[in-house]
Amino acid sequence: MATNLLQNINSPEELRQVTEQQLPQLARELRDFIIDVVSVKEGHLGASLGVVELTIALHYVFNTPEDLLVWDVGHQAYGHKILTGRKNIFDTNRQLHGISGFPKRAESEYDAFGVGHSSTAISAALGMAIASNLQGFDKNHIAVVGDASIASGMAFEGLNHAGVTDANLLVILNDNAIGIDPSVGALKNYLTSVKEGKNPRQNNMIKSLNFDYSGPIDGHDIFTIIKELKRLKEKKGPKFLHIITTKGKGLEQAEKDQVKYHAPGKFDKLTGEIIVKSDENLPPKFQDVFGTTLLELAEKNQKIVGITPAMPSGSSMKFMMDALPNRAFDVGIAEQHAVTLAAGMATQGMTVFCNIYSTFLQRAYDQVIHDVALQNLPVIFCLDRAGLVGEDGATHHGVFDLAYLRCIPNMIIFSPMNEIALRNILFTAQLGLPNPIAIRYPRGRGVVVNWKKDFQKIEIGQAKLLKNGTEIAILSNGFIGNNVIPALVDVKNPHDFAHYDFPFVKPLDAKCLHEIFSKYKKIITLEDGTIKGGFGSSIIEFAAQHGYQIPIKTLGIPDKFIEHGTVEELQQICKIDIKSLTNIFNNI
Repeated sequence: MATNLLQNINSPEELRQVTEQQLPQLARELRDFIIDVVSVKEGHLGASLGVVELTIALHYVFNTPEDLLVWDVGHQAYGHKILTGRKNIFDTNRQLHGISGFPKRAESEYDAFGVGHSSTAISAALGMAIASNLQGFDKNHIAVVGDASIASGMAFEGLNHAGVTDANLLVILNDNAIGIDPSVGALKNYLTSVKEGKNPRQNNMIKSLNFDYSGPIDGHDIFTIIKELKRLKEKKGPKFLHIITTKGKGLEQAEKDQVKYHAPGKFDKLTGEIIVKSDENLPPKFQDVFGTTLLELAEKNQKIVGITPAMPSGSSMKFMMDALPNRAFDVGIAEQHAVTLAAGMATQGMTVFCNIYSTFLQRAYDQVIHDVALQNLPVIFCLDRAGLVGEDGATHHGVFDLAYLRCIPNMIIFSPMNEIALRNILFTAQLGLPNPIAIRYPRGRGVVVNWKKDFQKIEIGQAKLLKNGTEIAILSNGFIGNNVIPALVDVKNPHDFAHYDFPFVKPLDAKCLHEIFSKYKKIITLEDGTIKGGFGSSIIEFAAQHGYQIPIKTLGIPDKFIEHGTVEELQQICKIDIKSLTNIFNNI
């Protein structure tokens, strides 16, 4: 029986003691290790399986961490983590106080740059290479660009600059023709033609940008990869290696269904079958409420169009894309383009639903201000994954949107407390609004099983009294308000507390606020966004503007980046879980 190689490898230095002929065996062991752990602990699967040979080859050929390696996107890096000293704690991946699911500078010297979103690696590695030149260091700088992130504008900005430098930069395109969903667009078609040999080398787009281009080569042939990396290691200046890989390589089901096995949850490591949790009689996921409702509205309103940047499955816009493909658009990993595309459509009278995860809208902030709000175009932004998202951690929490959108003139901001409210605001928005609106809702399931009710129009800017009280008013924004209801069951004096749902952060319900400030002795605000500049800050500003001086306590996400863990664990850290709220209410 062959010796297990991986069990004796805890660093790239130990990896380099293995003979080259043993590396295919190591690749099999590394794949099996990833499958073993992720099948039980969950996480991103397909992307890391696809780059096993590349990961081994990079650490085998280059002198990491002296040579700087940047992964883009970060969920390709599980094998990298295992080979760089984190094998024995890999089972803590994405768990509270465990290792991050993405490369993180604070975690390891081998993680040269933190990467959780996409398309940043070329710019970051180029910055490192230029810095090395300025300081007289002779290093290699490698950017591994995968899962369709080459199509983002920032990646091209990096290529454009790198091509006119003498930076010692190697860009590796991990071309697997898929991000989370299949890649789209003309660039994907171009790369496909290159792979199929239909594009003459003299017409190569990358070569025209002054890169030394090589490939495409088989990304699962470790000997070919090593041979080419050794050649490129000795060449200076900007280089580009095009490799072809299969996402989910080594697990049959993951290769066949690459979308589902991007992050499949728990599965049988031997058969690959996903362990399905029964969702009978459970509330729906908010994303499915959005997707189902959007299609229902679009079938009746011919002016409705949908846009998503590379998240048709994750946002459930795929429902509309499948049924009405001419009116629903996946624009790839291109949030800036998505927002301005929506603005352009809105100028021509279309009713545009632009669905972007809250954390990814940060990448298009200028476009929201300059191209939408400044021109007061009624784009309907649907911000999925708002609030704490759980195991993806600090790079993905949607906790800044209330603060960064609230300061923009003309914006309407709405957070539904439940699925029915989401359904009704989508209906209301497509009736026609005078301003752009951001509708933010959380990841995961809601609280209402029978949510598909007849549509009702929502009054813009209106708050709602949920529970009467005599002394203290709790003002909650959005889904986190559902924690208040059970928390008040266990307080000592429940009749002291009133509870108001303030779904609109902008415009605020001024009439309701005047009544609250006139009636109650204390106010508590609750949100699942940062308390710096968010909903609570808007209430404090209202009080200052109108001369109210009663105490206001703001609850929400503290002024720090929150790590990864379950949503319940992270709510406990932020003291906005049910038990913490009960304790706060009892001691107010």
